[in-house]
Amino acid sequence: MDLLHSPLHDRHVALGAKLAEFGGWDMPLEYAGGGVLAEHKAVREGVGLFDVSHLGKALVRGAGAAAFVNECFTNDLTRIAPGKAQYTLCCDEDGGTVDDLIAYLRSDFEVFLIPNAANTTAVVERLQAAAPAGVEVTNLHREYAVLAIQGPSSDEVLQALGLPVDHEYMSFADATIAGREITVCRTGYTGERGYELVVPTASAVEVWDAVVAAGEPYAIRACGLGARDTLRTEMGYPLHGHELSAEISPVMARAGWAVGWKKPAFWGKAALEQQRAEKTVRTLRGLLAQGRGIPRPGMSVLDADGGPLGEITSGTFSPTLRQGIALALLEQSVEDGATVVVDVRGRSEAFTVTKPPFVQPSTKES
Repeated sequence: MDLLHSPLHDRHVALGAKLAEFGGWDMPLEYAGGGVLAEHKAVREGVGLFDVSHLGKALVRGAGAAAFVNECFTNDLTRIAPGKAQYTLCCDEDGGTVDDLIAYLRSDFEVFLIPNAANTTAVVERLQAAAPAGVEVTNLHREYAVLAIQGPSSDEVLQALGLPVDHEYMSFADATIAGREITVCRTGYTGERGYELVVPTASAVEVWDAVVAAGEPYAIRACGLGARDTLRTEMGYPLHGHELSAEISPVMARAGWAVGWKKPAFWGKAALEQQRAEKTVRTLRGLLAQGRGIPRPGMSVLDADGGPLGEITSGTFSPTLRQGIALALLEQSVEDGATVVVDVRGRSEAFTVTKPPFVQPSTKES
């Protein structure tokens, strides 16, 4: 299969990016001159710039569009006002997760969605099949690029560009840059204060260059998907295909906070209510290495006697903590603070069960 290219592909090549397939796209994993550790540090301490144009984009529009979206996805869209964004999930009838996504509520008549790259078509097709007369669902995956500016110095970079920075976390504002209309979203996937710019594809290169220039005084660094993964794992943020999937429900992923349990209907409601009541499914927990072991997805989690307790869904070396961390689906009987064993390539390594995040987030700081 031919991989899709971001409109910023040439910029990545010029920066010496190591490219890798992700969700059907050829995206930068890391850049020359530093790699994942330097990029991770830039976001935690300064500012980093990510191209996340592989993320999906879709528009639900028409009379009753917001109410329709609310009947489909798990979270309760009535909790937020126009101009706000909400994390939500698209489930199938057995409670499995088709995708997790962000819904940007523009009005009762218009909701902009950003799903994951590989799942965009599935989400759009499900919405199109269910949409009532008068509601149109459009796949805009290739119509927009998305640039993420993340880190403590992100406000300064946006201010240098004349872009708004005073809106609340999980909200958005329309703006212009170099005469181009964009949307500035105060969202992100790193745990740091930051923004995502939704930009028409034709303007992507111009906006990227403007951000790089504005960020020079703040030592802005281009960052790839490798750093994005270590950053989100430190926060305990789920990644579809790891912590969420057709086999892993929001209840299992401990994402019940993103479910409007009191809503009369949403896809998968009955199955999720049953899981929630029975409390028998494995649930997502954090693991912190007691030694030098670096956990990886698929590794088994065992008790002291070698009995199975679960499986790691994401694992990495935390650049901030300088030790191994993991997210894992574990039996509900396992308590926080317990010591478990992970089979790391034939070695038994001790880990402490904990509740993420592993690093204190600063997304909501004003």
